Amino acid sequence: MDFSFDHFPVDLVLFALVAAFLVLRLRSVLGRKVGIQPLPMPLPQQAEALKKAIDAKANTTEQKAEFSIPAPATRVGQQLEAIRQQDATFTPQQFLTGAQGVFTEVVTAFAAGERTPLENRLTPAVYASFEAAITARDAAGEKQRTEIKAIRSLAIEDVRLTQLAAGTGAAIDVRIVSDQISLVTGADGQPVTGMDAVTEFSDLWTFERLLGVAGSTWRLASARSA
Repeated sequence: MDFSFDHFPVDLVLFALVAAFLVLRLRSVLGRKVGIQPLPMPLPQQAEALKKAIDAKANTTEQKAEFSIPAPATRVGQQLEAIRQQDATFTPQQFLTGAQGVFTEVVTAFAAGERTPLENRLTPAVYASFEAAITARDAAGEKQRTEIKAIRSLAIEDVRLTQLAAGTGAAIDVRIVSDQISLVTGADGQPVTGMDAVTEFSDLWTFERLLGVAGSTWRLASARSA
């Protein structure tokens, strides 16, 4: 057998070695992925989709108000229980849910100058005050713009029971924290009070009703900043 290199294709061996070296280098740089690889999604679209998802979650979170109810062992908690004993349908959670709805309705109606919803939700004395403010605003040619962006929390702060000739009077103080845009503009369109920006408001609203009296409902008896 002839072991000489006279007819051995040495140049082909050299090319094979070079090719093998290049393949190994490419695998070290590109990795070992094989087959048809999916095209990458455009990063701007991914970022935009993620931003929309985060914004949607943030908006959902903002719309859920936090309720704070005194513990049953506290003085206020015992007063709440006293109300329940005279009205089996009463629960603090349900009361705060109703107060949240009334807050939105009253604030919106006052800004729009709608008197009927206010008359239904306010005590006569408070309605007279609100109605006078709307009348004065209209006379001055002013307009109020109010947008409730979020109601962050409602907390029962105090409860009072009073014996009256018509029955037991109940009053509940609720602190309401909200984010609003509230702006009053004059006849010339220029700002009079407030600002065109989201601002946190903290209000203390007092709701009253007669317990054990048919047709009696909770009404707003006082509203002030707190």
